[in-house]
Amino acid sequence: MKDYLKIAVIGAGSSYTPELIEGLLKRKHELPIGELWLVDIEEGKEKVEIIAGLTRRMIAREGLDIKVEVTLDRKPALKDADFVCSQFRAGCLEGRIRDERISLKYGMIGQETNGLGGFANACRTIPITLEICREMEELCPEAWLLNFTNPSGMVTEAILRHTKVKAVGLCNVPVIMQKGVAKLLDTEEQDVIMQVAGLNHFIWARQILHEGQDKLKHIVSEILSGKDYLVPKNIPPFAWPSDLLENMGMIPCAYLRYYYMSEDIMKQELEEADGEGTRGEVVKAMEKRLFDIYKNPELNEKPKELEKRGGQYYSEAACELMSSIYNDKRTIMHVNTRNNGAIAGLPDDCAVEVSSVITKSGPLPLNVAPFPNDTLCLIQLMKEFESLTVEAAVTGNLNMAKRALILNPIVNTGSILDQALEETVRENLDYMPQFRHLIQ
Repeated sequence: MKDYLKIAVIGAGSSYTPELIEGLLKRKHELPIGELWLVDIEEGKEKVEIIAGLTRRMIAREGLDIKVEVTLDRKPALKDADFVCSQFRAGCLEGRIRDERISLKYGMIGQETNGLGGFANACRTIPITLEICREMEELCPEAWLLNFTNPSGMVTEAILRHTKVKAVGLCNVPVIMQKGVAKLLDTEEQDVIMQVAGLNHFIWARQILHEGQDKLKHIVSEILSGKDYLVPKNIPPFAWPSDLLENMGMIPCAYLRYYYMSEDIMKQELEEADGEGTRGEVVKAMEKRLFDIYKNPELNEKPKELEKRGGQYYSEAACELMSSIYNDKRTIMHVNTRNNGAIAGLPDDCAVEVSSVITKSGPLPLNVAPFPNDTLCLIQLMKEFESLTVEAAVTGNLNMAKRALILNPIVNTGSILDQALEETVRENLDYMPQFRHLIQ
């Protein structure tokens, strides 16, 4: 039996990977890593080689002896792995840009994890994820799959519903929220307990505990005064309507602006698309600059420029989760896992994003106070959208896909949805073979 950890990173050619490597190296005394396998596909070969070079320099800087392997074949990477980190993008950035442009063309918000774009992303991603899981069941059945492939909640739900793989979904949004809260309270992060609940990119902070008191109202007043540190850097600045935030009794994550402020965000996206470009187009240009930086043979640490990419603190989630499972640390983290009664009004077996105690047996979700009825109805609606999307992605049932999209509040319905859905499927057939039989 090996006395070290083998970690496989699927989609290692991502510009996020240096953030992950940094987090692993920071935990060198907690995680005895012996092998690190960087996996990508042919289209990502050049990028993963650049990442591998930077990774080796970062490891050498720490004086560690970690074997780094690069492969385009998942199977040797998965063989006897202890942890598998999934961070791939099915269809690459071109797929994201296509989603954004098609959505905007039909008068809908174009975003990679919400609305029509989130649906398309899920339908490209879930079949590949299930292939990876089948390989894991054979090659590393005891491994943990840490998923931060978007849309993380729906991908995690598909894994939990259709495989035997031990999986936890991750997102940096609640991590950024927690760090922002600590900054507003002028205290250390470990001195604050924040409880969140909802779905991926659809969460609310329900409690903020510090020095024996719930400071949620104080944080709300700070946000309304203009000190909003709870928003990821990849999201343009915006202000919540004061009457909404003051009376909600919760703090919504930044992604909820797509639902609470749909028309305002739609106008903003159209202006951006006509100017600098959609978010995917901006990211594509940003990634080119990042990889030019990564190529520098003198670079041996994660560059500051990566923080602008939106990947900030991914390592805080992925690497702390890994360490907490491996060391049975029982850290409280915000993860995507089975509900198991944590959120009243949702099925026990569905995937939710909720604060959980992380043990060597996985997450133990913490029960949350009942949501106000209007918020619960919205969560239930979106959970049904997610569940139907997962099944459509697995079965290739276009009617189920349409039923899912009709439920989503930021998707237009009627003949315009028929046109948008057909174009989405046609433009993605190489990545959505489950729907091929429907297109003549």
